[in-house]
Amino acid sequence: MDLRFLCSLLLFFVVVEATTTKTKGNTTVPALIVFGDSIMDTGNNNDIPTLLKSNFPPYGKDFPGGIPTGRFSDGKVPSDIIADALGIAKTIPPYLGSNLKPNDLLKGVIFASGGSGYDPLTSKLLSVIPMSDQLEYFQEYLSKIKQHFGEEKVKFILEKSVFLVVSSSNDLGETYWTRSLEYSRNAYAEYLADLASEFIKKLSGLGAKKIGVFSAVPVGCVPAQRTLFGGFKRECYETLNKMAIHFNTKLSSSMDALQKELPSKLVYIDIYETLHDIMTNSWKYGFTVADKGCCGTGRIELSVLCNKLTPFTCLDPSTHVFFDSYHPTEKAYQIITDNLIKKYQKYFGN
Repeated sequence: MDLRFLCSLLLFFVVVEATTTKTKGNTTVPALIVFGDSIMDTGNNNDIPTLLKSNFPPYGKDFPGGIPTGRFSDGKVPSDIIADALGIAKTIPPYLGSNLKPNDLLKGVIFASGGSGYDPLTSKLLSVIPMSDQLEYFQEYLSKIKQHFGEEKVKFILEKSVFLVVSSSNDLGETYWTRSLEYSRNAYAEYLADLASEFIKKLSGLGAKKIGVFSAVPVGCVPAQRTLFGGFKRECYETLNKMAIHFNTKLSSSMDALQKELPSKLVYIDIYETLHDIMTNSWKYGFTVADKGCCGTGRIELSVLCNKLTPFTCLDPSTHVFFDSYHPTEKAYQIITDNLIKKYQKYFGN
């Protein structure tokens, strides 16, 4: 065989392999952009005047480098896991306090703030970033993209990226008590669904084309709610779970209606059933403790109450569904997110 032909053939296969490897990477989803609360917050609360923080040990003990970053877990949170699964990045930074360089913006950012909610009162009670301000930060983000990369890049980000909205737990679990003189439980759940719909409209109006909105979780089964309202046996607070289900029903039907009027692709993402199954059948997923967090006694410890001086913190968070009294461990988040990606990733393709 002619040596030049052999070299040409070899070069051809090298080029094909390189091209194939490139297309196996992420080309359809350039960025992940997330709004909401502590489920997705990767550190936005670090630099705002609130007590609701987690940028200290034992938070972050299983994060790369063992660094507490402001994520409300022992390790990564769903925004990180989803971004990794989509081939975007291993982790996604918070928008605030990250010293982001222009190129860092291209893979997306997190606007979510621990303690936030659809109800504007929720963020006021906890001194965190309201959903309305998160949208304003998003507009600022788009301006930065335009400034550094041009209008076409803004259009590309808006059309191809995945936008996620994750909220309602703080509204249902905390703020309702302040609103209870104004609303029945069902009426408040419907009020929240209406606020969620308004948020979706505004996000779509800003140009986001692929929007996934998470359902409420079975917040009545988190350890803190069990401690407060679960009685001596610390059972799930089913009244609160029923509120969450009512919210989910209204949100799902509202999104069906919105899909007919908005130019965006809307996806209702049901997280309730997956997390409820993990909580009630934890042994199937390799957990030994589902009704208490790993931090301290696991009954009430959250944020500043979960610190390096807190006694009785477990040695291995992977044995627990929850890390503190409100937030799942990285292992639980990984299981939940793997399930969601299998079910919903097809909806976010071109």
